Amino acid sequence: MRPLHVTFVALGTEQLAISQMSALARRDGHRVSLAFSASLFHDRFNLEFPSIAPFFDDTKDVIAQIRREQPDVLCFSALTSTYQWMLDVARSAKEINPGIKVIFGGVHPSAVPDLVLARQQVDYVVIGEGDEAFPRILRQIAAADYSTPIYNTRYKSPTGSIITGLQKGFMQELDTLPFVDKTIWEEHVRLGDLYLIMASRGCPYRCTFCFNNFFARLPEEKSGKYVRLRSVEHTIAELKQATRRYKVHKVDFQDDVFATSKKWLKDFAYEYKKEINLPYNILTHPRYMDEETAGWLKESGCEWVQMGVQSMDENFKKDTLMRYEKSDHISRALDVMQRYGLRAKVDHMFGLPDEPISAQETARELYATHHPKRIQTFWTCYLPGTDMMKEAEQKGVLTPEQVHKINEGEDFYFFRNTDNVKDKDLMDKYKAYEVIFRIMPALPERWRSRIRIEHVRYVPGFLVRPLAMAADLVTNFKLRNPEFSAYALHNLYHLYKFAMKKVGIKVGPATPVIDPTVVPDFSGFAAGTAPSQGDVLEAQKLKAV
Repeated sequence: MRPLHVTFVALGTEQLAISQMSALARRDGHRVSLAFSASLFHDRFNLEFPSIAPFFDDTKDVIAQIRREQPDVLCFSALTSTYQWMLDVARSAKEINPGIKVIFGGVHPSAVPDLVLARQQVDYVVIGEGDEAFPRILRQIAAADYSTPIYNTRYKSPTGSIITGLQKGFMQELDTLPFVDKTIWEEHVRLGDLYLIMASRGCPYRCTFCFNNFFARLPEEKSGKYVRLRSVEHTIAELKQATRRYKVHKVDFQDDVFATSKKWLKDFAYEYKKEINLPYNILTHPRYMDEETAGWLKESGCEWVQMGVQSMDENFKKDTLMRYEKSDHISRALDVMQRYGLRAKVDHMFGLPDEPISAQETARELYATHHPKRIQTFWTCYLPGTDMMKEAEQKGVLTPEQVHKINEGEDFYFFRNTDNVKDKDLMDKYKAYEVIFRIMPALPERWRSRIRIEHVRYVPGFLVRPLAMAADLVTNFKLRNPEFSAYALHNLYHLYKFAMKKVGIKVGPATPVIDPTVVPDFSGFAAGTAPSQGDVLEAQKLKAV
C-alpha cells in the first residue's frame, strides 16, 4: 500500500476523535501531521470576544502549512460550531491542490451527511464512528480504486456519483484499537495539565438535546451495544504510557457517563490507585452515583464529578427531554458526593423549549441547600439530527430559514441572536437566574439560600455576563478547578506564542517530552490484549495491501 501524507485540521484544543484516527493512520504506515488553529478569543467553547478575535486569527497559518506540506488527504472532525470554519479551510486547500482528498467526520457531518457531501470541497463523509471506515478510506485513496462501498461512509466517485456504504453497528471490542495518538498535539496542547482519555464510548441515555439522541440510532445493523467499555487493563496501560512520556498532573475522563458498570469501577479504582495515583475528574449521571460508587471514586483519587441537572421540572424532563431521573436522585447524588469529599460540578440549561419558569426557582432551592461547587450554565443549542430540533421545527419554534442556518452551522448559538427571542421578559428572568447560579458557589454558605431573583433581576444587561464570569473566576481560583486551570494555561501559552512570533522568536512545544524513549505503540493489540482470529487476519491484510 502506498503510504499517504494525512493532515488533520483542528481548532481550539485536543479532539480525541482525531487522536484515535491519527493512531489508526500511523498503524497502517501513513505519515501524519496536524494543522492547528488556537483561534484565540473565538474558540467556539468559552472565550468569545468578536471585537478582538480578528487580531489573533491564525487561519492563514493553517492554510500556509497545508500549502507547504502538500498532503494527500485532509481530515476534519466537525462540530456544528466549527463546521463553517473547516469548510473555508477545505476550500482553500482545494484551491492550492485540486487533487487533495478531503474527509469530513464528526457529530455535525453524521447528522447532515448529504448537505456536507454536497459541498464541492468535500470528497468523503464518515457517519458515526470512523474506526473501521477511516483506514478503508485511506486504502481506497492509496489504491485509487473507488468502486467498493465503505462502511459508515458516503463519497463521490470520479464520475461524480454518490456511493453509500452500509451503516454498520458500533465497534464492540475497544481494546483492539491502538492507544490514541497524543504526539500530534505535543506542539500545540499542554497535555500534562489535564490528560484527556475515554474509558468507554456511548451513553445509556437519549436526551433530546444531545448528539447521543441520534448517534445511537445511526446503524442499519441492530447488533451490539452502544455503551462499550475498554478493559481496566487497557485503560491503565494507556495512562502508564502517558505518565512515562509526559509529566501528567491530572487526568480527565471524558466518558459521557463514567463507569456504568460497578464491577468495572471497583476493579478500576484499585488498579488506578496502585498504578497511576493521580487526581482525576469524571462525568456522571445522578442515577449512577451512590455510596459505593462515591467511596471507590474518592479512594482512587477522583476530585471533581460533573453531573447534568439541566432542569428541575420532573414532568417536563420526562416528556420533553427524555430524562427520567427524579429530583430525589439529584439531591441524593449531591449529598453523597459532599459526604465523600467529591467536588460536584453541575450543568444547567436555559432556554429549553416549553420549560415552565418555575423550574428555575426549584433549581435555585436545590443548589442553595445541596451546595454544588460549581454551576455551569448553558443556553440551549438546537443540534442537527436531534429530536429537540425536529420538534422545534414541527412546532414552528424554528423557521425553515433558521433550520437551514443551523444545519449549515451558520446560526449555532440560537439565543445569542436577539432576533430569535420572542419573550423578552422570560429572557430577563433567565439571565437573572444565570447570575444567581454562577454566583452561588462563591457566596458564603449563609447567603446562598437568601439570594433571590429580585436581587439581580434589574442588573443592567451589559453587566450580566461580566458578573457571571467574575463569579466563575472566583469559584475556580478558590477551588483550583483543574479544567479551568488547564484552559487558562492553554490560552496563556498561545497568547505568549503569538506575541513571540510577532518579534521573530520561536517558542518551544506546549508539551515537553520527559522520556523520548517511550514511543507510542499503535499496533492495536496493546496491554496484553489477545487479538481474535478476525483481528489477526485483518492486520495481515493491512500489511499485505
